[in-house]
Amino acid sequence: MAEIGTGAAKRHWVRDITGYQWLVLFIAWARWSLDITDFTLYTMVLRPALTELFGGSATLQIGQAGGLLTTIGLLGWMLGGFFFGIIADYIGRVRTLALSILIYSVFTALQGVAQEAWQLGVFRFIAGLDTGAEVMIAIPLVAEAFAQTHRAKILGFMMTGGGFGQIFAAQIYGVLGPYGWRYVFFAGIAPALLLAFIRRGMVEPEHFAAVKARRQALKARRDHTDDDREFLRIVPLQLFSRNIRYQTLVGVLFALGTLLAVWTAAAWLPTIQNLLLEKQGITGNAAIPYVRNGMTLWGIGGIVGYIAFGFIADVIGRRPTILIYTVGTLGVGLPLFLLVGSYDPYPILLLIYGFFVIGIFSGHAIHISELFPTHVRSTAVAFCNGSGRLFTSFGPLVAGLLVVQLGGLTNATGIMTCFAVLSIIAVILGRETRDEQLPR
Repeated sequence: MAEIGTGAAKRHWVRDITGYQWLVLFIAWARWSLDITDFTLYTMVLRPALTELFGGSATLQIGQAGGLLTTIGLLGWMLGGFFFGIIADYIGRVRTLALSILIYSVFTALQGVAQEAWQLGVFRFIAGLDTGAEVMIAIPLVAEAFAQTHRAKILGFMMTGGGFGQIFAAQIYGVLGPYGWRYVFFAGIAPALLLAFIRRGMVEPEHFAAVKARRQALKARRDHTDDDREFLRIVPLQLFSRNIRYQTLVGVLFALGTLLAVWTAAAWLPTIQNLLLEKQGITGNAAIPYVRNGMTLWGIGGIVGYIAFGFIADVIGRRPTILIYTVGTLGVGLPLFLLVGSYDPYPILLLIYGFFVIGIFSGHAIHISELFPTHVRSTAVAFCNGSGRLFTSFGPLVAGLLVVQLGGLTNATGIMTCFAVLSIIAVILGRETRDEQLPR
């Protein structure tokens, strides 16, 4: 609750949000949710798409091509985050977001007209560049728009778009899937409608406007101090400067710990559930409702965890909240993978596990964005997350390779979950940012 004036009257904090802030939040949330919608739909239609493009050839060939195309898309996601993160620190968050939406919409729809597998791969890579860009732009945009107003709560809510994206994908697939995989890709043009909202009322946050004004003023002068010259350096290089490199280390460690835990789980949880169900005599199509239910509960737990993170972080601080979520990830994840031998407790455990292992990603939006000043914030968020994605993309592969040595997929996944400890190290090394003004 937010108290107004000197009297006893109180009103809900939501009423403090301006129309401009609501617009920023809506655009960022919608764009993030549509990115996850696209990624989920892609996994749903990849097999029928390749079956048609290869003319129904061998399953092995389709599987190999599918793995390659997925890797290409993820590579585009990672590189796009780096590239557009840097661009956003130069030309602005709003303009970069509009550009990424336009490119994403066009090349996602173009996947629906691909006549060869290589064409699908090219379109997927370019669409992936812009998919990876969105959250790297949205985080600093929302953080700066809400710099003085309930920043942590709002960023936590923005991150729920990822959870809702999976729900949206299921509904879109149910409607368009029967018409064929091409129509599912054609739905990718829909995000372009967001450009109408951006053109009508979106302006750069004051924090970035001040950075732009300072850059212009410094370029008009010839005499520069050491601080001025550092401010004008190429932005990616500034992440390793004496004043910022420590925060960069903390951000990368935090991203690594969270991503290694969640990516491995996300990749193998459906398979693990199927293996447990087979022990109980539930196989094939009969297992589908169980796995779907488990993954849905995992996602719902994540949505609640996203929102709760911001409220908890405002009360007890960012670092203690990250510590709680990390301990929860380990405390639920390790027994889930190493001790549970039947499917029966999985639904409730996945709900709780999702709260911690997915919900902690609100910390990426809240804590990492608060570690860095405005003129490098978008690049820093992109670098920390992109570095984490680069290393953790091997997590599911490593878990798969360790299956034989460690005595099963659940053991291997449990071992990979232990890397969440890196987030605890980040908490120990990092500083508390709850009571700080968002750095300019």
